[in-house]
Amino acid sequence: MHVFEGESKVTTYTISTSRNPPSCVQDSNGTPDGLHRIAEKIGEDAPLGMVFKAREPTGDFYWDLSGENLITTRILWLEGLEPGHNRGGDRDSKRRFIYIHGTNHEDRLGHPQSGGCVNMSNTDVIDLFNTVETGTLVWIDLE
Repeated sequence: MHVFEGESKVTTYTISTSRNPPSCVQDSNGTPDGLHRIAEKIGEDAPLGMVFKAREPTGDFYWDLSGENLITTRILWLEGLEPGHNRGGDRDSKRRFIYIHGTNHEDRLGHPQSGGCVNMSNTDVIDLFNTVETGTLVWIDLE
């Protein structure tokens, strides 16, 4: 993932996207491509490693749990901006709950692993969360 200010790249993060092919369609578990914006920022005061369910902190930390790919530390909820592609109907990124978020599987970053979200390390997602504002544009190109 590259972060730009104007035309200048300011930082790069290692991420993971879907283990399924890219897709904007509901229930595909694919990461949607195209133009998005950050609709909501969730978890500002949560400690590193906090697990979220339904965008609420659970009180659990990922190192105390095992198994599935968990939503951890921070959530940047994405809203598609391209009607008929990633916005509206069965192709709506926000209704699909597509996030940029921390993961308990940091060792798998750089390889497809998610169920459609963009996964980051927990320290990187805090850094990104503190850098961007609600409304920041996000371009997802998975080619």
